[in-house]
Amino acid sequence: MQADYGIDGFKFDASDNAFYEENLLDSYDKNALSVDHTLAWAKLGLEFPFNEYRAGWKMGGQPLVQCLGDKTYSWNSVRILIPYMITAGLLGYAYTCPNMIGGGEFTTFLNKKAEDFDQSLIVRSAQVHALMPMMQYSVAQWRILNSEHLEIVRQCALLHEKFGEYILETAKQSSKTGEPILRHMEYSFPAEGFATVLDQFMLGEKYLVAPVVDNRLKREVKLSKGFKWKDDLGKIYKGGKNYKLDVPISRLHVF
Repeated sequence: MQADYGIDGFKFDASDNAFYEENLLDSYDKNALSVDHTLAWAKLGLEFPFNEYRAGWKMGGQPLVQCLGDKTYSWNSVRILIPYMITAGLLGYAYTCPNMIGGGEFTTFLNKKAEDFDQSLIVRSAQVHALMPMMQYSVAQWRILNSEHLEIVRQCALLHEKFGEYILETAKQSSKTGEPILRHMEYSFPAEGFATVLDQFMLGEKYLVAPVVDNRLKREVKLSKGFKWKDDLGKIYKGGKNYKLDVPISRLHVF
């Protein structure tokens, strides 16, 4: 089928170890634990140049794409994307996708009309995704967004494309060193008080990304000392300080 239709790989969904309940399973290996099934399923993906998983076990550092578990359509799900992605990278799963823009847990979309969607939530979610290793859509943006907000989301996709070469460079570097693509600020700048900063991140060694993760038009950004930081509009900031910044709905701060 791959040869006939030009299929490069597959999404190997599920494999969460909670699915492998002892009373429901008759294993070939009678001593197999639930996580052994997760591991065996993950190893299948190594046979394909393109793959995607949502569960992993002892497969850190391997050429497997991991997608975060399904997220709901909610501001809380937007807020947890950065800390969850940081954690995945520290566990060795560098090639991680932050699930779907606006949420991928389908039951949260049931009985919801297009006009009921919080357009700001969808836009801010897209901005969080824009400079992560991958972007993935669920609900059709053109069905739920007006022209203004749809254009902002389109610009997020174009920004991701613009950074594509750099993201691929960091992925190749990760394959050699094991370092995350998306990095905790504390990882990049230890002992500067970044341990509890969970709403900004480093993309590789060069770019600091500070999205808005709630329904506000302002945010505080903490910049590492010892550097001059330049934002996406060319303004220079001195490191070692916190800055309170205006963030209109169309803005994603990148330094």
